[in-house]
Amino acid sequence: MEKIKINTEVIKLDSFLKWSGAVVLGSEAKMFIQEGYVKVNGDVELKRGKKLKAGDIIEFDGNKYEII
Repeated sequence: MEKIKINTEVIKLDSFLKWSGAVVLGSEAKMFIQEGYVKVNGDVELKRGKKLKAGDIIEFDGNKYEII
């Protein structure tokens, strides 16, 4: 599991995918989220504006990321 540090208290899911390097473009993040390819804390998340905070676990494309 890769640990990703954010510089704010919360970050939106689509922004996190770009910040972590999981995707390059915001449009990619939007598409993958809306098609159900992203999990947050074990559950499929379909809202790209989902607010994430330290301790959340994001799963995408066979990788897991923990926000610290």
